[in-house]
Amino acid sequence: MATDKLDDEDYPAWTMGQAADALDVQPAFLRSLDAADVVQAHRSSGGHRRYSRRQLRLAARVRELFDDGMTLAAAERIVRLEDQLAKVRAENRELRRRLGEHTDHETEREDEDGAGERVDSHAR
Repeated sequence: MATDKLDDEDYPAWTMGQAADALDVQPAFLRSLDAADVVQAHRSSGGHRRYSRRQLRLAARVRELFDDGMTLAAAERIVRLEDQLAKVRAENRELRRRLGEHTDHETEREDEDGAGERVDSHAR
């Protein structure tokens, strides 16, 4: 039995019902995200929607933004920008690691929203 799919964030293991139950939403909510191209479900060979863990996190974040009063368009934009920012930060960390730019007197600190900032440890 291959277990490599269990660790794959993008493997579409969750059915529509399982995803809706896990997120405590109605299946119609997930269908609306799919129709709006916010969270596009994978399709099984029988045409049924299937979701990955990454897609469930995305749908949960959109739901959180809805609960905060955002429209679907605003929630989609925020989620896409957050995703882009996370990718750029990961690339930045990798480039810094490769360049060996991290020195003893400087540390990188993340604040509550995950925004990295450079802090000179002597300035504290």
